[in-house]
Amino acid sequence: MFVILDTNHFRELVLETACGLKLKERLLANEADAFTTAVTAQEVTQGWIAEINRRNAGREQVPAYEQFLIALKSLEGIVLLPFDTEAAEIFHAFPTSLRRIGTMDLKIAAIACSHGALLLSRNLRDFTQVPDLTVENWLD
Repeated sequence: MFVILDTNHFRELVLETACGLKLKERLLANEADAFTTAVTAQEVTQGWIAEINRRNAGREQVPAYEQFLIALKSLEGIVLLPFDTEAAEIFHAFPTSLRRIGTMDLKIAAIACSHGALLLSRNLRDFTQVPDLTVENWLD
């Protein structure tokens, strides 16, 4: 089984939360090959950089840097699927009515569609509107 982790699933897995541990068990039970996307890598790194920059320079930044390094190491351990020409073409072919969903989510959806993969996300409300996308929430 080929699955792509949306940012929320990737984050829970990395942080080893109760939901993340449940996700890990389910991935193993389903013998799933889990991937994530370059878009998720962008969201994760931008999020931690923003958090680092929000804190006062020095001691207050240490915990954020620690979490940032954990995220980077986790990204090293998983295959990142690119937002390539095929995904871009799918992205541009999406109906204009989907534009309110958000560019980053639509890019992740396009990558999942280009690979015919199951997308794992908590954001079922938006992703279920995307044509030809199979999406499930394995966290809740």
